[in-house]
Amino acid sequence: MTPEQYVQEKAAASGSSFYYAFLFLPPPRRAAITAFYAFCREVDDVVDETQDSGVAATKLAWWRKEAAAAFAGQPSHPAMKALMPQVQAYDIRLEHLLAVIEGCEMDLQQTRYLDFPGLKRYCHLVAGVVGEVASGIFGRTQPQTVEYAHKLGLAMQLTNIIRDVGDDARRGRVYLPVNELQQFGVKANEILLRTKPWGYSDRFTALMQFQAERAHRLYDEALALLPDADRAAQKPGLMMANIYRALLVEIEREDFQVLHQRISLTPLRKAWIAMKTNWRGR
Repeated sequence: MTPEQYVQEKAAASGSSFYYAFLFLPPPRRAAITAFYAFCREVDDVVDETQDSGVAATKLAWWRKEAAAAFAGQPSHPAMKALMPQVQAYDIRLEHLLAVIEGCEMDLQQTRYLDFPGLKRYCHLVAGVVGEVASGIFGRTQPQTVEYAHKLGLAMQLTNIIRDVGDDARRGRVYLPVNELQQFGVKANEILLRTKPWGYSDRFTALMQFQAERAHRLYDEALALLPDADRAAQKPGLMMANIYRALLVEIEREDFQVLHQRISLTPLRKAWIAMKTNWRGR
């Protein structure tokens, strides 16, 4: 298997909403975003699939060395071998990769966030930086597009957090800010219990609606920042935004029943949203 085949399989197997947006890119840009996405999946999987935090930390330390070695001309992992031919054309820098790794390391170091500013820092590393790199690969000419990409990444990461409350609780993590749990009278232990009916309450629903309203607001703010000059090039990002926002609406329709199940969109619906965004351009 070539490095290019490896990252293609990694992206396709994830079932991610990102994959549907990649399909509409011309081959060179598709190759770049697929390789970068595969790298992100590799480091994220270290945290999600390694039960021993010490082993996970060792693996992430290895990825730090691998990223540095790759930028020094000596990649060894197929994801890095596929990515390195793309970095100069799309201004992908070592600092971008190290930021993503740092964000994954935060998952090993803390399982709670006291307030939204603390959570926002985490989201910047695991999503905002990813959005910045992706927008560069898609094609941008305006500095403001970077700001749009960071804010859109934050909105999408908050959508992930809302969707994954139950999955994260199973791993002992609660990303919802502690001061907001207190604001709505929800105890972390209620979320960690997960199963019906113990974790669900009017208080929990109100808390989750508060989170969803913030995410919607950030989607609106992000889209307002996107310059008209870059709108056509950034259509893949708009596809992802529309897919994620449709997911957020679906979670709201399901009354935030996210503790015992993972709410998702079907592949057909994701593909349809991507195609519709491509046609409409927004």
